[in-house]
Amino acid sequence: MTTIEQFAAQCRDAIMLNPGTAGREKVRSLVAQVLAEPDFVAQYIPEGTPERHVLYEDPDMGFAILAHGYTGAKGSNPHDHGPSWAIYGQAAGETIMTDWECLARPTESTPGKAKRIRDYVMRPGDAYLYDIGVLHSPERKAATRLLRIEGLNMAKIKRLPYQAVELSPAAE
Repeated sequence: MTTIEQFAAQCRDAIMLNPGTAGREKVRSLVAQVLAEPDFVAQYIPEGTPERHVLYEDPDMGFAILAHGYTGAKGSNPHDHGPSWAIYGQAAGETIMTDWECLARPTESTPGKAKRIRDYVMRPGDAYLYDIGVLHSPERKAATRLLRIEGLNMAKIKRLPYQAVELSPAAE
């Protein structure tokens, strides 16, 4: 079984070797690999995992590895991760993820605007990269558990809100 220390070292190496999207894609692949290990999931993302539990935060590069557990339905508005990126990996249950097109970036006084592009279901073992500025929103209808990597610990980052807008067919 891969330990969290081994996994963190693999993530660090992937990001250092390729600091851009290519390195993040490698980390996404690593997330999918550890999610395929039942012992890793049982050890680090067990039933009863809190909604946000930091498993590891890299002292030099700043990325964070988190476990998330949700007991019931929960959703969020469209969002990005500010100056960071995130990788969502489904450990248990299903998440309906929505990708959004940014129509207007937010300001300190006005929320950003986003248009729905597509919905898809994340199932155990699936892992997706949401690069810097990419808008998305998860929705859970039942209990779920996730492994998530943040390029920066988002608990320390201020983000500005977005709102979904519906455009008339003539406006598209």
